[in-house]
Amino acid sequence: MSTEILLRYVHFISIFTIVGTLVSEHLLLKKSLTRSEIDRLSKIDGIYGLGVLVLLAAGMMLWLGGYGKPTEFYSKNPIFNIKLGFFVLIGLLSAYPTIFFIKNRKGDPEELIHIPKSIFWMVRFELLLLFIIPILAGLMAKGISL
Repeated sequence: MSTEILLRYVHFISIFTIVGTLVSEHLLLKKSLTRSEIDRLSKIDGIYGLGVLVLLAAGMMLWLGGYGKPTEFYSKNPIFNIKLGFFVLIGLLSAYPTIFFIKNRKGDPEELIHIPKSIFWMVRFELLLLFIIPILAGLMAKGISL
C-alpha cells in the first residue's frame, strides 16, 4: 500500500472520529450536568482532540510532505485556504468547551453544574462548519477556483 493511500485513509478516519465525537458531545449536552457526566464529556473531548491532531498530521503530510498533489495545488487554491480557515476556526471554538469540561470534571460526582449557553452554540457552530468542509474539499479536489 502506498504512503499516500495510507495517509488519505488516516485523514478520512480521523474526520469520522471528529464528527462522531462532536455529535456525541452535542447529544450529551444538557442545561445542567453532573460532574461525572462532565467527566465523560471531557473524555469524549479528549478523543476529539486526538482526532484533530491526527487529521492535522495526515493533512500536513499530504499538503507539504509530497505525498499528495503538488503543494502549489493546495496552497494557491482559495477554496483550500477557506477550508483551512474553517478548520482553524473550529479549533478556536473548541477551546472554551474543552477548558470548561476540564475545569469542572473534578469534585463531587453528583454535583450539578450549569452549562453556559455559549457552549451549546459553539458546539453547534463547529458542527455547521464541519458540515461545510466536505463540499469545499470536493470543490478543491476538482481544481475549482484555480
